[in-house]
Amino acid sequence: VQLQASGGGLVQAGGSLRLSCAVSGRTLSDYYVAWFRRAPGKERKGVSCIRGRDSNKHYGDAVKGRFTVTSDKAKKTVYLQMNNLNPEDTAVYYCAATNYRPACGAAFGVSVYYEKWGQGTQVTVSS
Repeated sequence: VQLQASGGGLVQAGGSLRLSCAVSGRTLSDYYVAWFRRAPGKERKGVSCIRGRDSNKHYGDAVKGRFTVTSDKAKKTVYLQMNNLNPEDTAVYYCAATNYRPACGAAFGVSVYYEKWGQGTQVTVSS
């Protein structure tokens, strides 16, 4: 499977962006797909994940209520709708996929459980 993230850009605080993660290869139902982000000088952190089979979702505390993850199985694409962005959301955003169920559950946010990674897309939020 290969992943390609897109949709990043420059936005003012309070604005919105939608990231896309196109998944090639097998169907989305076979995977758990997550979004991670790495801010300058900081560790990579889990943002959200979605289970392909049942669309169960998890969110990091920093984005709850502002970000929404969805999937379109026909397009084999996972989206991350980001609203009410603030400068602390500035980071490179990566999508990743795994077959390991706890990675989008009890082990949410643990990046080592994800085997496949996209190339990342830059999100910059100006104040």
